[in-house]
Amino acid sequence: MRTPDTVSSRTWFITGASRGLGRAFALAALERGDQVAAAARTITRQDFDDQYGDRLLVLPLDVTDRDAVFTAVNTAVEHFGRLDIVVNNAGTMSSGMVEEFTEAEARAQLEVNLFGAMWVCQAALPHLRGQGSGHIVQVSSIAALGGFPSTGMYSASKFALEGMSEALAMEAAPFGVKVSIVQPGGYWTDLYTSMTTASPLEAYGPLRAELEKQWAEGSIDSEPRLAAEALLKLVDSEDPPLRLLLGSMVYDLAFDISRRRMETWAAWEQVSRAAEHAVPAPGSTG
Repeated sequence: MRTPDTVSSRTWFITGASRGLGRAFALAALERGDQVAAAARTITRQDFDDQYGDRLLVLPLDVTDRDAVFTAVNTAVEHFGRLDIVVNNAGTMSSGMVEEFTEAEARAQLEVNLFGAMWVCQAALPHLRGQGSGHIVQVSSIAALGGFPSTGMYSASKFALEGMSEALAMEAAPFGVKVSIVQPGGYWTDLYTSMTTASPLEAYGPLRAELEKQWAEGSIDSEPRLAAEALLKLVDSEDPPLRLLLGSMVYDLAFDISRRRMETWAAWEQVSRAAEHAVPAPGSTG
């Protein structure tokens, strides 16, 4: 396990760094003496204390702009001389039933949460491969454990991010580059207050009322600082996991969903196995 006293400082590239979890991640890295390229759509040095000096590079960035992403990553490498940890934290949330989304609204959700992270990975990988080391951390969500009413498109974007990241982990491993997926539970960020909402259809009124009744009980979320502490332990590990759950609620939910899936697979095992029987390729003479 790395400690600040035994290993030299590292360079981070963090998206969505102006607020919420991204800001907490950036501050945690800076406070331990590391260097941080903090990127966000709207960000200035005034968002941070003056004490960090040249160890902090602020980069205004829209992650949906692929060319801008490559420019930002290259700027960070030129400024600090290397890149060690990439945290794809930038994300947005859109609420609504699947039927309610317009094409533009659905695509916008994927543009940030999936393609934005993909562009950052593509921009960072040449640098990480070249030095034979590095760690990419993809900030996913509890919504990637399963789909829930009114979060269908958000879940779709996070499911897609995780599928891409699993493949990326295997592709990057031969070059000494590690990939981890972080699945946070509830934290006090502005994700919910800044989310967009699709125009509601009357047919879903009863379901929406039931959901609002459940949400009326409120939520007891955690401080982003706790997620940042967990992230430091993750990137300090010599053998980091592909996935890391953050929070008791998401931990319990992950096991509950997994158990229910396994029970369903077992109940339908005969049908599943009967659907496959190897035969020679059509037209073959063997």
